[in-house]
Amino acid sequence: MKWWKIFITKAFWKNLGIIVLIAIFLIIAAFFSLNLYTRHGNSKPLPDFTGLTEAQLQRLIQNNQWRYTVVDSVHLADVPKGVVIEQVPKAGEHVKKNRNIFFTINAWDDEQVSIPNLQDYSLRNAKALLESYGLAVGELIYIPSEYTNLVLGQHLNGKPVVPGTLVSKGTVVDLLIGRGLSSKLTAVPNLMGLERPIAEQVATSLGLNLGAIIFDGSVVSPDDSAKAFVWRQTPTSASGAMLNIGASINVWLTLNDSLLRVNAPALDDVPTDVFDDDNAFESEFQ
Repeated sequence: MKWWKIFITKAFWKNLGIIVLIAIFLIIAAFFSLNLYTRHGNSKPLPDFTGLTEAQLQRLIQNNQWRYTVVDSVHLADVPKGVVIEQVPKAGEHVKKNRNIFFTINAWDDEQVSIPNLQDYSLRNAKALLESYGLAVGELIYIPSEYTNLVLGQHLNGKPVVPGTLVSKGTVVDLLIGRGLSSKLTAVPNLMGLERPIAEQVATSLGLNLGAIIFDGSVVSPDDSAKAFVWRQTPTSASGAMLNIGASINVWLTLNDSLLRVNAPALDDVPTDVFDDDNAFESEFQ
């Protein structure tokens, strides 16, 4: 029997029909299975969750058998804290059961920033720097100083604040600003023999400041600097010496009692050889 005659036998066509029917059945079964698995036509439009807190949106999510994830948080000052500000998919899109909805919310906590060091900045530059950090300029407290419109300190809630302190964005920082020398005069105090903190108190009580603070070689540690006393000052407290309010007095500090005279000497009387090449000293400027 020739091979092509197989195609005209009843057995061939019977088997071919069975194969075709099985293939059609498998295709239909696969279609319905896929349709059932994907829940074709069983989706709902997504509501607008914007403005809802996480506690408020949970009931809607559960009732529709969806799932959700908070993927990000931002800080917006003009939006209530903890509410949804963005969602994916968008409102109105049809979403099926068990679909994950992604939310971005406005953070509950205020954004934190560090306070910059504003000392020795001009008032204009200090304002610009504060604003770049998201902080606000509060009260401008003018104090006597040799420098006009120079920032001499920064306060928070009425107290000095250390640069780098973390505060909420939008916090108000008060600035101590130099207003220049006053036309009023005050007597130059005798600071000889006084430790630095006391010398500062005395100068401040008269409307004056300490300018350059110079330690001699006897001061080698922080503990020494706390105990060091003034043995020289410029200008001196000579009889009748006066300064404008806001001016500064330069002081030299030591632990060497021999440098301290019982009576405050005139500047010309102070020996100039106390600072030799082997005697290290440090200057600090306020």
